[in-house]
Amino acid sequence: MGAPASLLPELEDVVQHGTAEKRAETLRRVTGLFLDSAAAFNDDHVALFDDVIGCLIDEIEAKALAELARRLAPIANAPKGVVSKLARNDDIDVAGPLIKSANIADADLMHIASTKSQAHLLALSVRKEVSEALSEVLVTRGDREVARSIATNPQARLSEAAFNTLVRRAEQDGVLAEKVGMRTDIPPRLFRQLLMQASDVVQKRLLAEARPETQAEIRKVLAKVTDEVAVKATPRNYTAALASVRALHKERKLGEQDIFDYATAGKYEETIAGLATVCAVPVEVVDRLVNGERADPVLILARSAGFGWPTVRAIIKSRSGAKVSSQMLDAAHENFERLTAATAQRVVRFWQVRQGTGE
Repeated sequence: MGAPASLLPELEDVVQHGTAEKRAETLRRVTGLFLDSAAAFNDDHVALFDDVIGCLIDEIEAKALAELARRLAPIANAPKGVVSKLARNDDIDVAGPLIKSANIADADLMHIASTKSQAHLLALSVRKEVSEALSEVLVTRGDREVARSIATNPQARLSEAAFNTLVRRAEQDGVLAEKVGMRTDIPPRLFRQLLMQASDVVQKRLLAEARPETQAEIRKVLAKVTDEVAVKATPRNYTAALASVRALHKERKLGEQDIFDYATAGKYEETIAGLATVCAVPVEVVDRLVNGERADPVLILARSAGFGWPTVRAIIKSRSGAKVSSQMLDAAHENFERLTAATAQRVVRFWQVRQGTGE
């Protein structure tokens, strides 16, 4: 339905010859007229405003467009053509309010996801409704922030293909792994894959935060991982180190400074025996965990015992045959700072119980 003939000349004059201020003022007046009675308008009325506002926004500055988008976003029957134009705008300040609204068509959502900026994709990822098709585009094109955001959105419907992509990306992103692992709709096969590839710190956080029915599955996978580590481990003789450490512990309670001194002196057996004694975990288990490829078990054992980062760093650097880069230490430090004592103690309890050493 076109605009009435009596309105078009005035509108055309504003578009063709009006100043930016005049165009913006006309847009505000027409928009206000629509908003005042939007709930009472039928489809023909809305189509009229779609035509009129559509003519104006072709010749308007971004600030006025952003204001229009904010005003139209909560309106259920906002003019569809105008909404589409604004939502597809390259300026996120213009597109953002409408991208997050319920008024935008699926075709517009897919176009935005496929062609627009990461800021646009981030706005899409927090929508109350995200279809499976849209989720696949977002997890493929989106950067780390977008991937984490959509994984956190419980109302986003993620297809198996989207989950596959997220699990693959989570291999290099521990934060994303936690967020994906906490989703109740992740397929069991992909959950197991996620858990197997995740760092020890992430595995244990998922165990601590999971629902009781999920914890059983996590424990099964963790047990499998521990068994695989056990097969690869080279047994050591800790008889002498244990005798020395236990004698000291009996004389006076073993402390962090003792572990630090053992580690910095290159006394690996005494370091492991000391950790095992302080954490009440069998020395063979501590050896397998600490001597693995990842530094995460060191972080867990040390945090559960209340040790500080200097001691943790010394233990990591003392590991037999370990290649310790500055990047690896930086990552370990970041994970150590994020790891809570409560989570670490739950994990150590798991190791204790699994080995039959717990109460």
